[in-house]
Amino acid sequence: MANNQEELRIGFYVCHCGHNIAAMVDCSAVAKFVEKLPHVALSRDYKYMCSDPGQELVKQDIKEHKLNRIVVAACSPLLHEHTFRTAVEAGGLNPFFFQMVNIREHDAWVHSDHGEATEKAKELARAAVARVAHHKAQEVKKVPVHPDVLVVGGGIAGIHAALTMANAGKKVFLVEREPSIGGHMAKFDKTFPTLDCAACILTPKMSEVGSHPNITLWSYSDVIKVDGFVGNYTVQVKRKARYIIEDLCTGCQDCIPQCVFKEPKFFDRFNEGLGKRKPVYIPFPQATPQIVLIDPEVCLNFKRNKNPDGSPVVGDKCKKTCVDACGEKNAIDFTQKDEIKEIKVGTILVCTGFKSFDAKRIPQYGYGTYPNVYTALEIERLVNASGPTGGHVVLRDGKEPKAIGIIHCVGSRDKKTNLWCSRVCCMYSLKLAHLLKEHTGAEIYNFYIDMRAPGKGYEEFYNKLLEEGNNFIRGRVGEVTDWAFTKEEEGKLIIRVEDTLAGFVRRIPVDMVVLATGLEPQSDAQDVRRLFNMSCGSEGFFLERHPKLAPVNTFNDGIYIAGACQGPRDIPDTVAQAGAAAAEAMALIDRGYIEQEPNTAYILAEDCCGCKSCIPLCPYTAITYDEATKKAIINEALCKGCGTCVASCPSGSIVQRLFEDAEVFSEIEGILAKN
Repeated sequence: MANNQEELRIGFYVCHCGHNIAAMVDCSAVAKFVEKLPHVALSRDYKYMCSDPGQELVKQDIKEHKLNRIVVAACSPLLHEHTFRTAVEAGGLNPFFFQMVNIREHDAWVHSDHGEATEKAKELARAAVARVAHHKAQEVKKVPVHPDVLVVGGGIAGIHAALTMANAGKKVFLVEREPSIGGHMAKFDKTFPTLDCAACILTPKMSEVGSHPNITLWSYSDVIKVDGFVGNYTVQVKRKARYIIEDLCTGCQDCIPQCVFKEPKFFDRFNEGLGKRKPVYIPFPQATPQIVLIDPEVCLNFKRNKNPDGSPVVGDKCKKTCVDACGEKNAIDFTQKDEIKEIKVGTILVCTGFKSFDAKRIPQYGYGTYPNVYTALEIERLVNASGPTGGHVVLRDGKEPKAIGIIHCVGSRDKKTNLWCSRVCCMYSLKLAHLLKEHTGAEIYNFYIDMRAPGKGYEEFYNKLLEEGNNFIRGRVGEVTDWAFTKEEEGKLIIRVEDTLAGFVRRIPVDMVVLATGLEPQSDAQDVRRLFNMSCGSEGFFLERHPKLAPVNTFNDGIYIAGACQGPRDIPDTVAQAGAAAAEAMALIDRGYIEQEPNTAYILAEDCCGCKSCIPLCPYTAITYDEATKKAIINEALCKGCGTCVASCPSGSIVQRLFEDAEVFSEIEGILAKN
């Protein structure tokens, strides 16, 4: 009830929300119904309560009518609860003497009967009025924010975000799992639609990251543990052994040509398996950091068995010519172990990127069966001057292709694989068509479902490809086969497709097939989600707090997402989003503190029996056990107010602010009462 037994004077406001609510709910009837309820001193309906005049109305009414509780029936509290709490506080009340009723998403938008929707709105309003009578004054707590930042992922999103914050004077830790930063963009030859050299754009930013005094770059590393809460995270990073002492390595790479393997013979992951590398290698010429690493799985100086700690066993079969080449630098250390680093940061940016669709999941396209069926990323390496063929586009047998087919939407817009559009496939297919024609002069066929060119300069780029004489065939490809029907088809790959514009099935013989594979969440996205306590959408990409109003925030305060880990996007959108995430993080850091909602749980120590049943149930690890008192303790800085512990406590000793029994039961009674 009201403080000091003061008379309850409740003000009620129902919002029309334009036609969003008023089209289905009779707002004036709801207001008239509520004005007859106990303790209601004022009841109004207004077209836009969230507008400045609407908020001003609340402030004036609090003062003029001596209101001490406020209820607003409008849209989702997720959108405007903070707005109305601020208005209530400006009117002179504690901001938590307020209750919001969602009659848009919970009522108007989910009903088709005008009368029933209005009756439901009345019942929801009655429940809120009954509940707000039991609200207590609460206090928002301020927690200091650590000024350092962690960026997870060293693709173009992570690079741009790290540089943005570092240039603003923030200390940034950039963690990348691969031996070099750069991500997928480092593999590209050109970027659409301007055909800029990808390396020319990316390499300067990579170098700046490597030399920036405010950035600590940990490549070949993984985040393995995250503890703490917004503003005060403790993070453990595993730095995997390179078998190279980074501080001593000068990047001269003398060890690579002196390796006992005179010719490269091992799978080169960076070049998509189209080239080979040695056991000691650097991923690509522009790699950052410019530090080699040794692969213990293939180096002769390591045995194939493992030590109890999982590290490889060092042998003595190799002549160690790489060590001799390193000379006085003494940078090679075969006994090096993985190292665990612990850092404290206030905010975290997750920029872990995407993985390409596995084309083997569509066997009818022949990837992995026919040697001259390639993925788009493999073609990126073939046309690249630093690629395995030096930029010469050749087939597996060394011949130059005379006809090339590019199949769009492989692993996208398909009920059997992925429903979503990957956004970039049409444009990078056009780019590859241009580059392949430029490199080989071959006849190019594009097989598309719909041509999607929604960005700046994209439609113009498409028109340019049309003018270059590329062939465009609309229709989903049925199969790729080597089964020849005619002499002209012998020795060729046959693309069978229904041309939906011409209205018949065509067979197109080509020498090379390029599969424009779509973008998917990383294979370990669920592990990363759990590590940072984020949410994922149904397709597996990380979920933002709100698609329009908070597109880089997550539901875990202080953790932000940027780039293709949130969903398919091109480079300009990725860079823009990375900048937005960096801005959000800096706003939190520069503020210096975070305000915590008071809807946290606390323990009535006299009632706690110390059964520990609540501890494993807390998804935020906010509950610990005090051995001295034999009682559970809740860290309110970690508590997010989910209520799991409250519902599970067998002794009823856990209470949650803003959701105390009197508040919840009165709301239930208000819902169940008869009009």
